[in-house]
Amino acid sequence: MRGWLAGQSDDRPASWLVGDDPLVAAALGLLHDAPAEPWTVERLARRLSVSRATLAARFSRRVGVPPMRYLAEWRMGLASEYLADPAASVAAVGRRVGYDSPFTFSVAFKRQHGVSPSAYRRTALAAG
Repeated sequence: MRGWLAGQSDDRPASWLVGDDPLVAAALGLLHDAPAEPWTVERLARRLSVSRATLAARFSRRVGVPPMRYLAEWRMGLASEYLADPAASVAAVGRRVGYDSPFTFSVAFKRQHGVSPSAYRRTALAAG
């Protein structure tokens, strides 16, 4: 389900995912609006005026994964889309999704997709 959601063109998740929980909807809105921000559960909770425990529990219950795991998956989904632009460097894509270091971005991307960003780009461009 998370993979399907990450592949959708809409910037917001389906309302059925968060149901009637305005806290989770607001958290997802912040993460989607600013994926490159240096988010932590503490920072996100502070922006939403709730405790970290409350945010983590409600987010995990509604979304199925903790907030920072969701953010990492969201960033990698965005990165895979951005890599389709051959004019964007791997470092620029990494910065756009919140990674200051191209090396750190490459490690995270490979962990999620099984290949480096450059290899992913080559495969995507050859297929498209």
